[in-house]
Amino acid sequence: MTECNRQPMLFASVDRRQIVADFQGGDLTSDGGLPLLREVDRKIGLIDAINNAIYDPRFGPLVVHDQRTILAQRIFAIAAGYEDLNDHQTLRNDTLLQTLTDRQLKPGQKQGDPLSSPPTLCRLENRIKRADLVRMSKVLVEMFIASHETPPEELVLDFDATDDAVHGNQEGRFFHGYYDHYCFLPLYVTCGQQLLVAYLRPANIDGAKHSRAILKLLVSRFRQVWPNVKIIFRADSGFCRWRMMRWCDRNGVDYILGLAKNKVLKRLARRSMITARWQHRRTGLKQRLFEEFDYAAATWDRTRRVIAKAEHTDQGENPRFVVTSLPGDPQALYDELYCQRGDAENRIKEQQLGLFADRTSCHAFPANQFRVLLSAAAYVLVETLRRVGLAGTELANAQVGTIRLKLLKIGGRIVRSVRRIVIHLAGGFPLRKLYQTVLRHLREWRCVPVPGP
Repeated sequence: MTECNRQPMLFASVDRRQIVADFQGGDLTSDGGLPLLREVDRKIGLIDAINNAIYDPRFGPLVVHDQRTILAQRIFAIAAGYEDLNDHQTLRNDTLLQTLTDRQLKPGQKQGDPLSSPPTLCRLENRIKRADLVRMSKVLVEMFIASHETPPEELVLDFDATDDAVHGNQEGRFFHGYYDHYCFLPLYVTCGQQLLVAYLRPANIDGAKHSRAILKLLVSRFRQVWPNVKIIFRADSGFCRWRMMRWCDRNGVDYILGLAKNKVLKRLARRSMITARWQHRRTGLKQRLFEEFDYAAATWDRTRRVIAKAEHTDQGENPRFVVTSLPGDPQALYDELYCQRGDAENRIKEQQLGLFADRTSCHAFPANQFRVLLSAAAYVLVETLRRVGLAGTELANAQVGTIRLKLLKIGGRIVRSVRRIVIHLAGGFPLRKLYQTVLRHLREWRCVPVPGP
């Protein structure tokens, strides 16, 4: 502790009794729920797999902080809400975090020695190579595969791009006209609530750049382990490219993609739009009609099935178009399948707002991609906690921020002895039964850890 923290802080009195506060409480923590995430990691082996994916060039006998401990320190801290490296200047002294990293003490070290400092964490970020990032990305996919106890019948892969605003001269940052600021253009791939890909890209590219290559890699890997799985590629109009659809047609991958409006499509849907407008004028209510037709843009290799939604509201016409290879009722495909694509945006919000994947302030591009993958790793831990530990509870569908606030941010006092580490959680914690239920679910869950690449 610094000397400034030893100064008492005075507050307004209560019943003539003075209220005084200081930072000398000892081994206290505000993150008493983090052991649940360590329990998740011990089950799935995420941090070990990521550590095995990153080459460590340091000379072993001179290493004070081993790489696995550094990774655990960073990932648990992100999950707990500590977004900046500077937070670790004091966080490195947190007894609970030191315990959860499973640090192996080296000769001359003792319990209570600080974890890695911000400069040490920064050096790790800046020595990451592209080969390390590729192997880390594979770990996310292997975690997804291992999460299925039985082969799934169907996988719906959601592709979505977003902006990651930057405010410096980072490598790969460019001005993007659509978002109207300097940014990166990361690509995320999700399946339900699970994250498969978190890929940082420069902003001077087409939004669908590299999506076909990523889809090929994912499909190839999934069919190695699940030969009969049905795969559906789902995305908005930014990913509607004829070469992508042609590859899907040739490789047995179905797709349902948004299709940008144009004069030809509006003309083909004109009859339905007129009917919707007439019914709206007659009833005063929003009208939605669906039809389908074959369509091919001038650059496409062939015609494909297009579903048109002819909608008319008080604000006027609102037509939408979707191209798909799937059979079935047009309205059911649009409402029950395509519109569910919007849930993928919640996963991106959890990444960037809840787990700080947009904190890409390093100068080097690989270092920023590494930060995105660290946030992705934190998401895998929290998502697994939600999917397994919180199943059937009131937080079964809670967002990352809610889980952190209600389950991870718990005050506690830590008592260490030779044989035990006891965490005395706050007696007034209102969700103690939920906490116990989550721990029981995790302890009963049987999962084989994923080895590193």
